[in-house]
Amino acid sequence: MSYTRFSIARQTDGDNSHVEMKLSADDEEGGEAGRPEHLHAHVAQPWRNGKNLCFLLIAAFLLLLIGFLIGYLSYRGRMQLAAKCLEGGGKCEVTPTASYLADGDETEEEEVPGPPILYWPDLKNLLSTKLSDSLSHTSFIYRQRANKNSFEAGQSEDENMAIYIHDLFKSFFLNQVWKDKHYIKLQVKGSTKNKVSVVEDGKEEELETPDAYVAYSETGTVTGKPVYANYGQKEDFQKLEKSAIELNGTIVIVRAGKITLAEKVVNAKEKGAVGVLMYLDPYKNTDDLVPFGHAHLGTGDPYTPGFPSFNHTQFPPIESSGLPHIAVQTISSHAASRLFSKMDGESCLPQWRGGLLVCKMTVRSDKQLTVKLEVNNVMVDRKILNIFGAITGFEEPDRYVVIGAQRDSWGPGAAKAGVGTAILLELARVISDIVKNGYKPRRSIIFASWSAGDYGAVGATEWLEGYSATLHAKAFTYINLGCTNDIKISASPLLYALLERTMKGLNNSLSHFPLDNAAFPFLAYSGIPVVSFGFYNKDEDYPFLGTTQDTVENLKAINSLYAHLRAAAEVAGQIALRLTHDHELFLDFGRYSEELLAFQEKFLVYDQDVKELGLNLDWLFLARGDFQRAANALRRDIENSDKENKVIRRALNDRIMKVEYDFLSPFLSPKDAPLRHIFFGKGSHTLQSLLDHLQLLKTSRSKVDLNMLKEQLALATWTIKGAANALEGDIWNTDNTF
Repeated sequence: MSYTRFSIARQTDGDNSHVEMKLSADDEEGGEAGRPEHLHAHVAQPWRNGKNLCFLLIAAFLLLLIGFLIGYLSYRGRMQLAAKCLEGGGKCEVTPTASYLADGDETEEEEVPGPPILYWPDLKNLLSTKLSDSLSHTSFIYRQRANKNSFEAGQSEDENMAIYIHDLFKSFFLNQVWKDKHYIKLQVKGSTKNKVSVVEDGKEEELETPDAYVAYSETGTVTGKPVYANYGQKEDFQKLEKSAIELNGTIVIVRAGKITLAEKVVNAKEKGAVGVLMYLDPYKNTDDLVPFGHAHLGTGDPYTPGFPSFNHTQFPPIESSGLPHIAVQTISSHAASRLFSKMDGESCLPQWRGGLLVCKMTVRSDKQLTVKLEVNNVMVDRKILNIFGAITGFEEPDRYVVIGAQRDSWGPGAAKAGVGTAILLELARVISDIVKNGYKPRRSIIFASWSAGDYGAVGATEWLEGYSATLHAKAFTYINLGCTNDIKISASPLLYALLERTMKGLNNSLSHFPLDNAAFPFLAYSGIPVVSFGFYNKDEDYPFLGTTQDTVENLKAINSLYAHLRAAAEVAGQIALRLTHDHELFLDFGRYSEELLAFQEKFLVYDQDVKELGLNLDWLFLARGDFQRAANALRRDIENSDKENKVIRRALNDRIMKVEYDFLSPFLSPKDAPLRHIFFGKGSHTLQSLLDHLQLLKTSRSKVDLNMLKEQLALATWTIKGAANALEGDIWNTDNTF
């Protein structure tokens, strides 16, 4: 038989592009005389050409026929699966969870027989079936917390609980289980109790020596006239100023609620107060309850702001700007009533009275009555443990959804820490069981148990600070499992759509995001989308959080407790599974356009006032428009993309998951302003701070700082413009024009 042999070889004469074509022996012997050997070519006989052409046509026809049959059968199979999905659960969302090659190759691996593909309706039903009605790990709350008085961070009970959770994670056969150590500074109660006294006409009378204390209070002794400021919000202090009540040098009394204790303290300090006393509004038999709290306006170890508290690192002696440097103490409502009974000023506004029978605003100027506050807290160094377990994804193991809960508590903490921990363990058990039975999550799920949450999400924040370079690029959602007494569910706008779909038929609502929530540093510091779950009964609020009465007995007295816990577990589990199931990340990146538009409408009121200063808001509004157009462009890219192309899909998902991070102001140092998010952060760079400054144009124009206003407008404009450019995608699709 005759054939042509091609040899492509590197030549020794330096011509690397030379192609040598060698013929078979028959052709070499009959080669054309005088033609160089490397140019010889085989010439076929005419009758053989016709025969070969016939065979080629038949082969081509057969290949086309086979391809058509394969395509038809594949299409028919997909339609049957879709029909089955529609019959089983309403809206059909058939996103298969088959694993793709990790190296980005377009070629599928050879199929290996295994469990059937799980579609979303089936996966959702499987989660619901496996979640126990009684949540098997609520018994964990009873066993571990029933006879313990405290689980203070870094102490033996907290560490024993950490070891217990570590062993449970291992028993669930999670892919990875590990511990993370941090060495932090905490302020704890001293050997001498803190003391609150009333000094009247030179005579001192002890009011209370509470067991509870406020971490990060200024220590020492202060005295001042008492002034009542309701919840201690900015508007409460404004009402006091309008009533011509002097605040400088006073000790401010506030009741718990509405905002965090740290926010109440900073508001009082801004008005010149030297101390703050906070009490719980009386509820049933709670007159003697004194809550624990912390006064740090921020999260993490306040003595290593922006840095991780690792043992092998050394930092200069710095502290967080959120430390109050005024004395703070919590008292019982009984002590507050006694104090109010000694005050002889105007009675409180009716809406400020709360549950107290006697309520006064202050004392008369001629009355010789002051409050004396002694704080004897001490600083200690503590080692804390964060515990982690992970289920690694089958397609994108380097993309994580993190589910976490606080473990420590001052006092028994049955609701404060026990509830979230029980739900965390139940979800770890159930989801790992689902994976063992065939589900292949595309992305990884990390379960985290945090320590030092009572001191301002210290454990979670230190982890974020220690691994920020990795986490902001790889963690795309954090789910916090906690318990609060005034909030059910709070979330980043990126997760609103998923929550709204998940909570259909459930009696839940979205709420404002609190500063002392463990999810807050994920959002405001690291730019990771978050959702936080708590529970409470709307008709019977749980007043014991942060007190010695947060016990198993009081927790069990809550009506429909297990129904609340199961609902929170199911919603949190659905969110985690949905985010690891679909091809496209279920994050509503366009929702921030609505949030920006809402701020724009508020800013428009001051448009003319700003122009009178020689400035304008146009650039800010144009940046918002650019973000809207970028979001629309990303939607078009997603609609026009090949959903089965892993490389393209990953690139699109990366653009989606970075939206939250791009709203962290890039013009600020994380050390000086760690909470850089322009929507949820703290500082002059936020959109709310800009709005507050603009409001002065109508209320107190003399207080407007023109240079600061220029800076605020510039930072906000370019942060939004930067987020729009990042959402747009490739650098050649972006520019600096508006």
